[in-house]
Amino acid sequence: MRRKPGLILSDIERKIRNPERSRERTMNRAIKLLAAKPRSVAELRERLLEKSWTNAAIVDEVIARLSGYGYVDDERLARDLVAAKIRNKPQGRRRLKHTLELKQIDRRCIESALEATFEVTPETELIKTAIERKIRRNGPPKSREEAKKLFDYLVRLGFDYELIRAQLRRIGIGKYE
Repeated sequence: MRRKPGLILSDIERKIRNPERSRERTMNRAIKLLAAKPRSVAELRERLLEKSWTNAAIVDEVIARLSGYGYVDDERLARDLVAAKIRNKPQGRRRLKHTLELKQIDRRCIESALEATFEVTPETELIKTAIERKIRRNGPPKSREEAKKLFDYLVRLGFDYELIRAQLRRIGIGKYE
């Protein structure tokens, strides 16, 4: 069946003719995305721009409205994410920073969140907890290989090399170096 020319509107023509509908759809999608999980401004913008029925101006307008309502806040997201991560499993600064960078959070917000968190819970306490858990589970290292495995585990958790060495020496595991 042949269609008459001009009756089918392209997506671009629809957006031009009905920008209000596009704004509404973009807002609804943003709310659904935020209901699923907290997102940074950059993540939300990226996900919203995936759709052909919206554009950058509409997305920026929607994000500004959501920020005004307090639904999108990179600083709060960074603080909450860091707090949740170290509450579940002790992690070092490097790993936490990498996690936040993957969320496309601004560097200033990342540094602020890390500083605030490590003021309350110093990294030395976190590494002590990680070491205690590992030793409780596997027992103290009895050889150089086991000490190396513990060291590597702490590196994967994102702790600084010097901090790891100092803590392992403090509890007498540094003798295998």
